[in-house]
Amino acid sequence: MIRALTLALLLFAGPALAADAVITDVKVSKPDMGWRFKVTVHHPDAGWDHYADAWEVLDLDGKRLGYRKLHHPHVHEQPFTRSLRGVMIPDGTRVVMIRAHCTKDGWSDKMVRVDLSPSGRGGY
Repeated sequence: MIRALTLALLLFAGPALAADAVITDVKVSKPDMGWRFKVTVHHPDAGWDHYADAWEVLDLDGKRLGYRKLHHPHVHEQPFTRSLRGVMIPDGTRVVMIRAHCTKDGWSDKMVRVDLSPSGRGGY
């Protein structure tokens, strides 16, 4: 009985709970004048009608510092990592937030805090 109930919950509630695009890893470097972000996203992409289509870098006031458009679904590549170079971070900024977007549900409420170091390395 418990096994059947667990299976039913996974089958019916699982997809609904997993709809948000989730940032699972962030690597940061400063190879030149701008910062480089390598962001790993997980999302239950279902095709062109529902997929993770962007992520952004924000300062703590919510100002967009960088934006990475994702041009196609990644149905068979989960999670996936994409990078963005040349992100200009204002002097003195030591923390940024990253969040993902999907075509159906919009911007995720779950943001990832990324600590930046003066040496040009960071992560969460």
